[in-house]
Amino acid sequence: MTDNNQIYDTVIVGSGPGGLTAAIYNARAELKTVVIAGNMPGGQLTSTTIVENWPGYPKGIGGVKLMMDTLEQVKNWGVEVKNGNVLKINPPKSPFNKGDFEILLENNEVLKTKAVIIATGAAAKWLELPGEKELIGHGISGCATCDGMLFRDKVVAVVGGGNAACEEANFLSKICSKVYMIHRRNELRATPIEAKKTVENNKIEMMWDSEVVGINPKNQDPNSKIQTITNNQLTNKKLESIKIKNVKTGEEKTLPIDGLFVSIGRIPKTEFVKELIELKESGYIKAGNNEELPSMTSVEGIFAAGDCMDERHRQAIIAAGTGARAAIDAERWLKNR
Repeated sequence: MTDNNQIYDTVIVGSGPGGLTAAIYNARAELKTVVIAGNMPGGQLTSTTIVENWPGYPKGIGGVKLMMDTLEQVKNWGVEVKNGNVLKINPPKSPFNKGDFEILLENNEVLKTKAVIIATGAAAKWLELPGEKELIGHGISGCATCDGMLFRDKVVAVVGGGNAACEEANFLSKICSKVYMIHRRNELRATPIEAKKTVENNKIEMMWDSEVVGINPKNQDPNSKIQTITNNQLTNKKLESIKIKNVKTGEEKTLPIDGLFVSIGRIPKTEFVKELIELKESGYIKAGNNEELPSMTSVEGIFAAGDCMDERHRQAIIAAGTGARAAIDAERWLKNR
């Protein structure tokens, strides 16, 4: 269905911290705004059991509760929220008609808007092993700075060999009693400085030429207050060990660990705009060509926020900050049209 008479000031694609913060700022600026929330409103943070580094929560807060509270705040400001995904964004049909973008949704609905904020985030690459997704938040994580404090004085493993994996392993070594680093090759892909720091860290044990081939869960304490909702189901299991295999000898062994951090890369959710705006070679959105509007992309009227344009930090609070910036930039651009 298409309402030809309704034109939004901003359409925000994505409902993580970046997208929802942008929505709050645009709503407070009295801009007619709609959020396209995807299939999992709240974004990646909803798979994080406890968020301990968000200001204002001395004892931390559940990732699901934080994002659902933020979503409610957005709706209280009068922002419309639509579930589903965007298939395509059509630019204005005439260069003299700036701002009349068409947003095609997967249910064939078409929205018209003057400005667009893309805040679709980036998804962690996973090992795609049986039982892995069900244990995210119960021993398996894609972010050490997000979840590392849950494993203080425990034994963990990091999978990967690039800069991000080395940074995560070194970060965890300050918290955990022991860190295994599992890498398919016999040398790290990280920069020489990062690799040297990791290999020489006496709390990190390198497991060269190895890969994880199995995930072994166990039932957790039924009195535990920590529960995770994954794939719309409540799980009562947690990670107990992993099975690793030497890729050269074929030898397999079981490694008892409390936590597994997968750091084999991230995939920005930008496929739907690859023909429309300029992307980095890595697939992340390129922004910042306009000094006065730093969140503007290569297409005037389209702005970016969060992990889909920030490939380094992977922090919810930073995504929220860039969401506020994108909303302010969009507001200023609309005023000056």
